[in-house]
Amino acid sequence: MNGVDVMETQYIRRHHRHEPRDNQCTSTLVKHIKAPVNLVWSLVRRFDQPQKYKPFVSRCVVVGDLGIGSVREVNVKSGLPATTSRERLELLNDEEHILGIKIVGGDHRLKNYSSIVTVHPEVINGRPGTLVIESFVVDVPEGNTKDETCYFVNALIRCNLQSLADVSERMALQGQTEPINRF
Repeated sequence: MNGVDVMETQYIRRHHRHEPRDNQCTSTLVKHIKAPVNLVWSLVRRFDQPQKYKPFVSRCVVVGDLGIGSVREVNVKSGLPATTSRERLELLNDEEHILGIKIVGGDHRLKNYSSIVTVHPEVINGRPGTLVIESFVVDVPEGNTKDETCYFVNALIRCNLQSLADVSERMALQGQTEPINRF
């Protein structure tokens, strides 16, 4: 964890503990966003609308009621080695800003994928900002190494986090600092 400060380390130890098996890899990524925590959280928590900030998602349909245990069917944009992903909401804590998701199916190679996203208030250049931390654990597909698997997943998460920053910061600049509609 290069360049990780004390608060980041504490958040990671508290919320992002994965216990990978021998055939799995895990990683944690951090993004600082120049937008208020409530605005960023309002985007992250929308299990039913990941396409609001995830550039590789073209469509999302939630099966059944929206809550812990809900499953969403996600369509992935072309260019990735997948077209669908089936994901279950494992954790949604609006007080501590924690979202947990597990992939339970789809036409991709991310087996036993589980992720945790936490959102924390911070001050950036004297203004309200947000620290977003995302961690995951996933099986290493046959024919790939741990390094290759982590590199691929890290690249996807980096794109998602950068898009989250772009969307959040644009909304903050436009004065939309109140959370967007919640489900």
